[in-house]
Amino acid sequence: MAWPILAFANLFSDLGLSQAVVQKSSITREEINTLFWINLAVSGGLALILALLGPLVGIFYRDERTGFLTSAMSLTTLASGFGAQPGAILNRRMEFGFLAIIDAAGAIAGLSISVAWALIAPSYWALYAGALVSALVQTLGSWLAAGWAPSRPRLAAGWRELLNFGAGLTGFNVANFFARNFDNVLIGRFLGTVALGLYDRAYKLLLFPLQQINNPLSRVMYPALSRLVADPGRYRSAYLRTLGQLLLVALPGVAFMTATADDLIPVLLGEKWRAAGPIFGALGFAGLLQPLNNTSGWLFISQGRTSEFMRWGILGAVTSVIAFTMGLPYGPFGVAAAYAASEYFRTPLLWWYVARRGPIGVYDVMRTALPHLAGVAASLLGLWVTPKFPISSPIFGLVSALLMSYAISLLVILSFPAGRETITRSVSLAGGLWRRLRMEG
Repeated sequence: MAWPILAFANLFSDLGLSQAVVQKSSITREEINTLFWINLAVSGGLALILALLGPLVGIFYRDERTGFLTSAMSLTTLASGFGAQPGAILNRRMEFGFLAIIDAAGAIAGLSISVAWALIAPSYWALYAGALVSALVQTLGSWLAAGWAPSRPRLAAGWRELLNFGAGLTGFNVANFFARNFDNVLIGRFLGTVALGLYDRAYKLLLFPLQQINNPLSRVMYPALSRLVADPGRYRSAYLRTLGQLLLVALPGVAFMTATADDLIPVLLGEKWRAAGPIFGALGFAGLLQPLNNTSGWLFISQGRTSEFMRWGILGAVTSVIAFTMGLPYGPFGVAAAYAASEYFRTPLLWWYVARRGPIGVYDVMRTALPHLAGVAASLLGLWVTPKFPISSPIFGLVSALLMSYAISLLVILSFPAGRETITRSVSLAGGLWRRLRMEG
């Protein structure tokens, strides 16, 4: 219940300035210094607002615990703002090894603290403590790895251009926040904590594996595509190759989770969470399009089109909020189903809007994506019509369904020329990686 408020505040602690550092073709130390002090001032102000806002949040939810937690979360906002620019420097340098180590260290530290706290004093504060420690570890790691130190505060030449870029990106993030979190607010306010818990677990269980694929790729693709904007041919090739391999890896897995939701949820979360299965299955239909649609951000940001990105975000937020409101009378499942329907409504509009400018056209995207979308449709159908055999181990049944999903999808993808190109590249890439590992071994 408190988390959406923290997520909203954190949209402004960065102001899109980290991506401005990554996207700009050339940037000076003075410009980075200016952005650091802006980030620090804004995150400090937001932390103070969160601390003071806590009691009002408690009144809104009619639960004072939420107010105390909101005030405490101000510390994570301050920590994130302090580490924004060192992290952006590492991303601009494409030092992904350091970034991976920092992220892993933060995740492990946060998990360890949460588990230890929960074992000693089980409460929601265990989750808060883990989030705070994770943010602190990642901030410290970014400072140590970046090897950069700020000088006194001052405005560098060109700061307005960077702020304009960041303003467009922040505008999108604010709009996207409502598209991603307003469902939680509505369910928590009108349907209660049990309904919110079921919906939230289903949503995050679906989102987590997608994030583990998309977030590292995005970190690589933003600086990589930004450096190729002046060469449309190489830009188009780099984007389409990555898109094809992303869909090849992600979509059959999403199809598997969607088709087996009623069996998967009890295995992963326990029998008491079975009611989250239908919600998870409905959200899965939206998840089938998100690996494709999320890559539109790579194009908007790398091409410097953040104002257009913001306008698209506003449209996405409005249609999502309408969908949430329409689905709310039917419970958390209705919210999930309405959101999935809105994703299918928006997708054609999104790719028309993205392809109006830049090196990537609608035909390029559809030629690359169509084999994978056809494959995932066939996988869903195959999993639904296949009878369930009585087996003693549900895990064995789920693993069999997962393998079946990938097998069906691959067979369909191979029937398309563009699909065969993607698989050939993927096999070649895997072979090269294997040879490299053997040589290093």
